[in-house]
Amino acid sequence: MTCYDCVLEDRTGTPAIGVCARCGLAACQNHARVLTSLISQVNGMGLSTGPVPARRFVCTACHTAETAY
Repeated sequence: MTCYDCVLEDRTGTPAIGVCARCGLAACQNHARVLTSLISQVNGMGLSTGPVPARRFVCTACHTAETAY
């Protein structure tokens, strides 16, 4: 699988290292961001958040959209 953004930039040989958790496009090391997110679950009448954050792999377009505001 090749990186979608690299294909758009006419660099067709770049292998992807993962798939974006939001849009599902393949991304290489240069076009990907690894973010953390807290995992929470319902506990009684509220939420309980785990002590260790999970990793989330997103492409640069989704990362820009998520952090734009």
